[in-house]
Amino acid sequence: MSASDGWLIAVAGYAILLAWPLSTVILVWFAVRYVGTHRATVVNKALASGGGKPEQFWIIVPALNEEAVVANTVAAALRLRGPAGTLTRVLVVDDGSDDRTPEVLATIDHPRLHVMRRELPEARQGKGEALNAAYRLIASLTASEGVPAERVALGIIDGDGQGSDNILAEVGRLMGDTKVGAVQVQVRIRNRDKLLGAVQDLEFGAIVDACQNMRDALDTVGLGGNGQFSRLSTLISLGSAPWSSCLVEDMELGLRMHLQGVSIRYTSRASVTQQAVVDIKRLARQRTRWAQGNLQCARYLGSLFTSGNIARTALVEILHYLVSPWANAVVTVMLTLTGTAGVLGLLTGHPMPLLPTWVSLGESLGVWAVVTTFPGLVWVLVHRAKRADEAMPRMLLAALAYPLFLLLGLTATYRALGRQLTGKQAWAKTERLVEEPLALQTA
Repeated sequence: MSASDGWLIAVAGYAILLAWPLSTVILVWFAVRYVGTHRATVVNKALASGGGKPEQFWIIVPALNEEAVVANTVAAALRLRGPAGTLTRVLVVDDGSDDRTPEVLATIDHPRLHVMRRELPEARQGKGEALNAAYRLIASLTASEGVPAERVALGIIDGDGQGSDNILAEVGRLMGDTKVGAVQVQVRIRNRDKLLGAVQDLEFGAIVDACQNMRDALDTVGLGGNGQFSRLSTLISLGSAPWSSCLVEDMELGLRMHLQGVSIRYTSRASVTQQAVVDIKRLARQRTRWAQGNLQCARYLGSLFTSGNIARTALVEILHYLVSPWANAVVTVMLTLTGTAGVLGLLTGHPMPLLPTWVSLGESLGVWAVVTTFPGLVWVLVHRAKRADEAMPRMLLAALAYPLFLLLGLTATYRALGRQLTGKQAWAKTERLVEEPLALQTA
């Protein structure tokens, strides 16, 4: 390798190195400065339209072996109230549970609770199929009741999810704009007293929140598995099975909506809380599943390029969202190999031009340590400024652990690629933690 080649690699490496903190600064701006003015614009537009507010809300709770949490989830869902004059009902889809989930649900007697029991072989075909079954039932009931499909909203709250008190009012306000077909609310972590829980709340409560704010500006908001609300008429336009067998059926649903020109809004004024995965092995398994689902969504790249409903800036952001995890994984391997080659060169007396001395190697490692730690510390400040509901020492510890959290994500990316190439699709569900019971409101 010539000296010029070494400098070329150095320039490329430091360009990549600077891209992360630069992108962090841009997202921080969206997290802190952008939200207020944009929200006012979105809400005013919704109020001006005014004709799209839902009259009915259905909260769908997909449940497969959720005995540890389903009682609390249902109790929290039944507490939710929409604006005056709206009807809110809860539909639990028991997808063939073989634990005590059916018995727990049988003990809950409430006029607004409906339980759909699915049996094998129809059951256990994935979360998407469970949601499709619930959607078809709600569409049938809505038609029989004579309620316009555009005035009905379906919200998904996972088995461990609990929505904030204002969630339906906030969703209804944004859906006042008839062009809005779906709304995604912010996701927070409840058990953030654990280090892994705090890291995941830093991720959802600050980083993902900032990304979604930026995507709200570009009209590219993505739907999540928890806290997504869709207009029934929008789902009907996607056919009898809006959700697919994709491992990230929520993300794919959002892509299909964007391809049809449906507007999706995001709000951090309402939230849904969920349990963090606090076991390393289970967390790695969860992130591998997400990465594999992201890879499955690559089949939409051609449609995104040819769609007439997606603006160029929106297309760039969506492509970045789909491709960047894989690009980051490739770049990380290249830089790791370069560093390894540099160490071997110094040990054998044939140093690389990029790393001619041990001092230069130490300096490079120091720079990388600073750059990889910097974003987490910045996000702690954002989290503190916007949430102010966590102790600073614990969040600082989460920031220091964040680079290792990202390394786990890169490992999951490669595991996902291996699973996809070998045709492995089956996944064990995420296990839940038992929590203190919530009181059930009877009204």
